[in-house]
Amino acid sequence: MKTPPSRGRPRVAPEPAEAIHQRLGGRVKQLRSGRGWSLEALAAASGVSRSMLSQIERDRANPTLAVTLRIARAFGLSLGELLEMPGAASAVTVIRGDDHAYHYRSDETCRVRTLSPLNLEKDVEFYEVRLQSGGALRSAPHFEGTREFLTVQKGRIRVESAGDAEELNGGDSASYRADVPHAIINSGAGAAIVFLIVIYR
Repeated sequence: MKTPPSRGRPRVAPEPAEAIHQRLGGRVKQLRSGRGWSLEALAAASGVSRSMLSQIERDRANPTLAVTLRIARAFGLSLGELLEMPGAASAVTVIRGDDHAYHYRSDETCRVRTLSPLNLEKDVEFYEVRLQSGGALRSAPHFEGTREFLTVQKGRIRVESAGDAEELNGGDSASYRADVPHAIINSGAGAAIVFLIVIYR
């Protein structure tokens, strides 16, 4: 049986693609400038070439969906949020495990991946830290009043802060001052995984 057409709910005509592309250029430039990023920085974060980004910002290119999605992810946004189309945005923000745009640092001994959306103006940041044996994440003092809270999921680590140090094993948690020099060091024989929360005052 066919469903009768709904009444009293006017249809919304789809927005012309040309208008969306024109808005995209201005939106990308606005977001990039707001973060103080150069075209090179956005190119590195998105995997989209500098020349293509320049053409998009000047409304001289018609990017594919894949390219637009890469740009959105570089800013930590969904497609709907990038295009300022609330109806197209999901109520659930997802950060995929293989999305390298969220890798804050990655080398042979240490990988830091942010687990909180990049576009949020926030006083709390959430990270996953993976340290190979002997690896360390050493940090200069953050803003006054900053504290870090961590939980060891796997391995053995040493936390250093303000001249003090504590050894932690899997399942252990610790909090410490982060407005002084501090470090998270893998003191075990195998790899270590830590979940880290940074809270700014």
